[in-house]
Amino acid sequence: MSDSYKNLIDQSSVYNAIEPTNLDYAANLSRRFENRIWLKREDQLPVFSFKLRGAYNKMAALSAAQLAAGVIAASAGNHAQGVAMSAKLLGTKAIIVMPATTPQIKVDAVRNYGAEVVLHGDSYSDAQVLADQILAEKGLTFVSPYDDPLVIAGQGTVGKEILDQHVGDLEAIFVPIGGGGLIAGIASYVKAMRPEVKIIGVEPVDADAMARSIVAGERVVLDEVGIFADGVAVKQVGELTFDIAKELVDEIVLISTDEMCAAIKDVFEDTRTIQEPAGALSVAGVKKWLTENNRTGVDVVAIASGANMNFDRLQHVAERTQIGERREGILAVTIPEQSGSFSKFCRALGSFNITEFNYRYADQHDANVFVGIQLKNFDDLNSVLATLKAAEYSAEDLTDNEIAKVHVRHLLGGHAGGASNERLFRFRFPERPGALLGFLDALGGRWNISLFHYRNHGTDYGRVLCGIQVSPEDHDAFENFLEALGYYYVEETDNPAYRIFLS
Repeated sequence: MSDSYKNLIDQSSVYNAIEPTNLDYAANLSRRFENRIWLKREDQLPVFSFKLRGAYNKMAALSAAQLAAGVIAASAGNHAQGVAMSAKLLGTKAIIVMPATTPQIKVDAVRNYGAEVVLHGDSYSDAQVLADQILAEKGLTFVSPYDDPLVIAGQGTVGKEILDQHVGDLEAIFVPIGGGGLIAGIASYVKAMRPEVKIIGVEPVDADAMARSIVAGERVVLDEVGIFADGVAVKQVGELTFDIAKELVDEIVLISTDEMCAAIKDVFEDTRTIQEPAGALSVAGVKKWLTENNRTGVDVVAIASGANMNFDRLQHVAERTQIGERREGILAVTIPEQSGSFSKFCRALGSFNITEFNYRYADQHDANVFVGIQLKNFDDLNSVLATLKAAEYSAEDLTDNEIAKVHVRHLLGGHAGGASNERLFRFRFPERPGALLGFLDALGGRWNISLFHYRNHGTDYGRVLCGIQVSPEDHDAFENFLEALGYYYVEETDNPAYRIFLS
C-alpha cells in the first residue's frame, strides 16, 4: 500500500502551487527536553495550513470538463481555504458550504479567494448534507478533506520534504490526526523510504476517533467531539486513511486542552508565531512522549500544521497555558474563619507562591478558598498538597477540573442557600443568534434558573454553566426536556468544585 502512495506523492502537482516549507530547529524546546526537536512549518503556506497541498493535488488532476463545471467542499476552516485558493489558481469556480456558526474571519478568508460561500446549519455534518445535495443537483466535483487518494498524496508531500530536509538519524515524526489524511500521506511515504522512523499520531483526548478505531479494529463514530482543536474535530476518520493508519502508524498520543495551550506558547517562544490548537497538537505530543519514555539525545519532528486562529481565543489559551505546563495548580482549601488565617495559610506554603486567591465569607466557622499556586515542575503539586496536609489543612486538587478552570474561578461569590433542588449542567451552545433564546423558550418557565455563567472563547460554541432547580417529582419531565433540547450537556451536580464553592 505504501509503495503505491509513494508513487502518487512523487508524481504530485503540489509544487506548481507552493514552495517547500521550512524544517526549523526548535532551540528552546530542544534545550528543555534534552533532545533535538524540529518543527515542520506548514503554517508558512499561503492559507496558513497544510490543507492546500491535498486540495490542489486533487483539483489539478481534474479534467478540463470537470474544472469547467466547478468543485464543491464542506468545511469549517482550513480545507475550505485550500479548496478556494486552488480553485483560484486553476481558474475554476468553487462552492464551499460552511456551518452558519463559522467565525467570520474564516468565512471572509474563503470569500477573499473568490469562492462562493453557503452558510448552513450548526455543524460540519449539517454543511456536508447540503453539499451533497448541491453536488447532485449541479454536477460538481466533490473535494474531500482527507479521504481521497490524491488528497492523501498531496498531504504526503510533507513527509517527502522532511526526509529531504533532515540529515542523519530520525527517531520519529509526530503528526496531528483529524480525518487522517495528513498522517496517512506522511506514513505512506516515510515507511516506504525509512521504515525505521516511527510515525506517531497525536489526537485530543476528546476527539480520539483514530485511536479508538485502531483499538476496535474498525472505524468508530464518536458520540461527541471536543471543539477546542476544531481543525481535528471529527467524529469518524476516513475509510482510506484508517486502512493506512492501522498498518503504518506506530502509536497515538492523546493530549488535553491545557497541554495544547502550553504547546502554543512553546511554538511562539521558538518561532514568534501563533499556532492554532490543532497546529500545536503534535508539539504537545512530542513533549508528552519524550517525557513518558525518558528519551534524550534523539531527533524528532513535529508538524506545525496550521495557524488559523481567531485573535479572541488568545485570552483563553494564555489562561490555560500555565496549567498545561504544570506551572500552576488550582486547589480548594478550607481555612478557619478567623483573623490572621490568610497570613497563616501563606506561611504554611513556605516557598510556594500564590497566583490567585478567591474567597467570600460563608459561615462563622470555616472558609473555602479557591487558590492558584505557582509550580516549578510537574511534581511540585504533590509537594504542595503534602505541605498543606502536614499543616492540617483540608485541600482538594482542582487542577484538572474543567468547570473549576472555565467557570467557577469567575463565579465565586458564596453559596446559594435558598436554591433548593439545584442541579448543575455544563452546556455547549452553538454560537449563533437565537441559541440562548431557544434554550430559554424550551425551558418555558417550567424550572427556575438559579445560576448562569457563559463564556465564549472565539470558537463555534459558547460554554455555559447553568444551575436549574428541579424538584424530585419533575425529574422525568426534566430529563425529557434535556433530550429534546439537542444541545450537548454534562451534568456536574456532583462536581467537587461546585459542591465546595457554589452549591
